[in-house]
Amino acid sequence: MLYRENGQFKTSYAADQQIFPIAQDRIAIGLVLLVAFVVMPLAGSEYLFRAVLIPFMILALAALGLNILVGYCGQISLGTGAFMAVGAYAAYNFLVRIDGMPLIVAMLLGGLSATVVGVLFGIPSLRIKGLYLAVATLAAQFFTDWAFLRVSWFTNNSTSGSVSVAGLNVFGLPIESPVAKYLFCLTVVCVFALAAKNLTRSATGRQWMAIRDMDVAAAVIGIRPVYAKLTAFAVSSFIVGVAGVLWAFVHLGAWEPAAFSIDRSFQLLFMVIIGGLGSIMGAFFGAAFIVVLPIILDQVPHWFGIPLSTATTSHLVHMIFGALIVFFLIAEPHGLAKLWSIGKQKLRLWPFPH
Repeated sequence: MLYRENGQFKTSYAADQQIFPIAQDRIAIGLVLLVAFVVMPLAGSEYLFRAVLIPFMILALAALGLNILVGYCGQISLGTGAFMAVGAYAAYNFLVRIDGMPLIVAMLLGGLSATVVGVLFGIPSLRIKGLYLAVATLAAQFFTDWAFLRVSWFTNNSTSGSVSVAGLNVFGLPIESPVAKYLFCLTVVCVFALAAKNLTRSATGRQWMAIRDMDVAAAVIGIRPVYAKLTAFAVSSFIVGVAGVLWAFVHLGAWEPAAFSIDRSFQLLFMVIIGGLGSIMGAFFGAAFIVVLPIILDQVPHWFGIPLSTATTSHLVHMIFGALIVFFLIAEPHGLAKLWSIGKQKLRLWPFPH
């Protein structure tokens, strides 16, 4: 009875097309943002920022970009780690080779570089799909791994193969402390999440979903498959590239190509599948499941005073984590976002059964 829209009348098209049409949703989002921007910087510990919140937000942003391609447009990609690497190394080269390059501009240029590479490897999607497209995007992963390892220009001729950045600042404000890094990542994630939500509700987003559901029928009604698929690759790669810049610059500080290996690509794909395909909220649910849940499971024996060795705890975490993944996929194949949607629908009708 607390979550109901009785008496909330829409008197304009703008009110009817709001992202959060129910007042309770707008209040809840406002409270979440208040906690994230005000309470967490004041109350959070350095461990919470470095080990949990910053990785969670950056990987949620990368999963958001992948979800646009896989969930909204139906194009399978296994090269997400490659596009993150392109964004990170491109931004690094812009930063070190151009004096006075602002961090924001370098980050956006890194995203644009990832867009170019993403569109290039997205061209095969015009003729192939399914597992064949997945193999084509997998080629991007192997190609970038080879390029960043073998071509020393990308690493500014570093003898060790690793690169690092320091002294980051935005508009003169240093991005060095964990709180500053957290707020910077949070701001970027909020901006891109809002942009992605509005984009998926636009004509372009509807074209993506039409291609996903049935590309032949979409072409018959006048949707251009070339435009729809390549724009999905472009937007997805841009967001993933920006996430790669944040992962390298803000979270790691110093990195090598192994930081964007194929394991990263599969991790992001699992986030999208577990969180929910075709859902902006699903990217955040999937990232929370993959990033936060193992940390919680690792601490459970300590909370209950169970004497377990580090190796045993690590093995149990992997076993329980895998079992939970299987359970959630069986219980709700459409992901955690679908469970969240079903819960909201039931809450709107409670205490009545239907």
